Amino acid sequence: MTTEKATTTADPTTTAMIELHDVVKEFPGGVRAVDQVTLRVGRGSAFGIVGHSGAGKSTLLRLINLLETPTAGRVVVGGQELTALGERQLRAARRDIGMIFQQFHLFRSRTVLGNVAFPLRQAGHSRAEARAKAEEALRFVGLEEHARRYPEQLSGGQLQRVGIARALATSPGVLLCDEATSALDPETTREVLDLLKRVNTELGVTIVLITHEMGVVSAVCDQVAVVDAGRIVESGAVQEVFLSPQHTTTKAFVRAATKASPVFDLLPGLLREHGVDDSVVRAVRAQLEGGQPELRTERTAVGI
Repeated sequence: MTTEKATTTADPTTTAMIELHDVVKEFPGGVRAVDQVTLRVGRGSAFGIVGHSGAGKSTLLRLINLLETPTAGRVVVGGQELTALGERQLRAARRDIGMIFQQFHLFRSRTVLGNVAFPLRQAGHSRAEARAKAEEALRFVGLEEHARRYPEQLSGGQLQRVGIARALATSPGVLLCDEATSALDPETTREVLDLLKRVNTELGVTIVLITHEMGVVSAVCDQVAVVDAGRIVESGAVQEVFLSPQHTTTKAFVRAATKASPVFDLLPGLLREHGVDDSVVRAVRAQLEGGQPELRTERTAVGI
């Protein structure tokens, strides 16, 4: 189960929206945060990247829009090689890549509408056009009635929805989510994850979501990659990774998810959707809770 470089793919029949080729990111002192990763995310898919703190997942996400510049390797988004672009061209390319953050990053001095309209004005839209697009984005996230309020008047979940509206206002093809729910309570987390699912299914936006919780991935994503020490150690369809975690790090994440939420609450709908028999669900729970022999599925796992 070892390989010389970490590689993961989405459905090979799906056109790639994001491709990383042998990407390396080293920081001063020889610290290698991302270690020769090759990654392919299908257009219109929802892709989760899971890892512990310090595993390199945030750096990997920021390499996709070149907020971090790779030490080596190539980054391609929407068929355009970002690593080959000049600064002016890169700024233009980034308009098709939205990003939402754990800490919201809203302007306290601007209204909700002003925050959502800001990237549109920066991109050269007229005031009237920016306002119309911002209002449309706020309607999508259910905050049109809060347009004239200020961030300090909103709850954490509402603030994150403003962040999502701002990211969607420019009609991006890709949305990068940097621990978007880790500062929220469980109920609000579910609301935000449901919204992200709508962004993916209704708008067709390709989503890459990083988190330290497999439960978050299962709520939104169809594919997942597990990162450890800057490398992708396992990847595959979400339901397959839950059914048969093969790497030690993956097993720890799956056990943590099933301990926090019983398997029958977490997986039944997802498993039945993919034609998995209830007896298999029961066997999975027995394996996770009691250390029974693992179930095996036909898939490829990568490791180090």
